Amino acid sequence: MNENDLRIIKTKKALHQALLVLLKEKALEAISVSVLCREASVNRGTFYLHYPDVGTLFDEHLHHLLKDLEESYYEPYRHAKEINHIQLDPATIRIFHHVKKYQPFYEIVFNKKSSISYYYSLFEKIKGLMIESTGSNGSPNTFVISYQVNAIMGLLIQWSEEGFSQTPEFMSEQLSHILKSMYQIPAMDRGLENN
Repeated sequence: MNENDLRIIKTKKALHQALLVLLKEKALEAISVSVLCREASVNRGTFYLHYPDVGTLFDEHLHHLLKDLEESYYEPYRHAKEINHIQLDPATIRIFHHVKKYQPFYEIVFNKKSSISYYYSLFEKIKGLMIESTGSNGSPNTFVISYQVNAIMGLLIQWSEEGFSQTPEFMSEQLSHILKSMYQIPAMDRGLENN
């Protein structure tokens, strides 16, 4: 089967979109192939040509999303080997662009009625990326990393609660400002260090 065939791409896109629509209303386990196919206007035989079950379709969607998240997370590292939080250029922060691109999924993740497992899948992915990005800096402090991941998740939740009304650029500016204020040494402390 040629995955680049436009009919296959169109069919898979319809199934992915239908899945997101249904996930807003019910848990993944409650979505049947029949209901999904009806929502996507795809027949069951076509569905089974591509997926053995709805869970596999969800896994594929999550895989694409997490791959894009990883690329977005590492964007600032393409411009510098080590991140200096005080000099971080907000234009290199791409995580909010990623969230906007996959907004329908994130609306589900941050919906209070949704399964908490979606939240934890995202949390674990970001945590893994942060641990990996610390690289050769020794053994990472998982408590500090968990704190940082929850800070990012908090920004995303707030953005979601505001209906994603702010632009990704605005959110990047906010994160940059927060990081700069956290990592900047207060003026009084700088004076003491120089003595």
